[in-house]
Amino acid sequence: MDEAEFDKFAEEYRSLHAANIRASGETPEYFAEYKIRDVARLVTGTCDVLRALDFGAGIGTSVPYFQKYFPSAELTCVDVSDKSLAIGAARFPGAARFQRFDGQHLPFPDNTFDVAYAACVFHHIDQREHLALLREMHRVLAPGGWLVVFEHNPLNPLTVRAVNTCAFDENARLIHATTLRARVLASGFRGARLRYRIFFPHALRHLRPLENHMTWLPLGAQYYVAAQKG
Repeated sequence: MDEAEFDKFAEEYRSLHAANIRASGETPEYFAEYKIRDVARLVTGTCDVLRALDFGAGIGTSVPYFQKYFPSAELTCVDVSDKSLAIGAARFPGAARFQRFDGQHLPFPDNTFDVAYAACVFHHIDQREHLALLREMHRVLAPGGWLVVFEHNPLNPLTVRAVNTCAFDENARLIHATTLRARVLASGFRGARLRYRIFFPHALRHLRPLENHMTWLPLGAQYYVAAQKG
């Protein structure tokens, strides 16, 4: 998906997303928060998160959860869509820096961030560009900094159906978790770990404590790959 496509859906992004995930019984905010909570659990005690990058931040859905779980961190949100960034800045004034990038080169010096985060962004990007962008994220991370990339799981049939019926996923191409992990390693990161997430809908939420023991099972609706810069 290019800038024009993102701009086209910017104003109705949340309502489209909410309609698309209605079968889960959850809101877009639920999915946004669990991801940042996972990041916090992962990196706490391994590095001081003072500077965070939200790569492909869109309209800023993750911003309040960065504030909640990383209250001392300075957050920078980047996206190719000026319209999305303007909406995000209006929704959360003063909570983050919203900055456009050209889709190829992140406009920051080397070693700028402690965490680089991407939430279901890479399936919108031509897969031939993944390695170069992951190398860019590696470049702007400080030594010991964390990359955490969440994606939809193409092995989950409900996820595939949701993506196939979503207007803003029209040109998306889902990525197998092992493929993304291999690309993360090839871009220079070390110790890439893979975890599957979200197994139970809201109606079965009482079973969600079991999910902590199921992250190895490749049937979750989403997954993440996390790795550190050496």
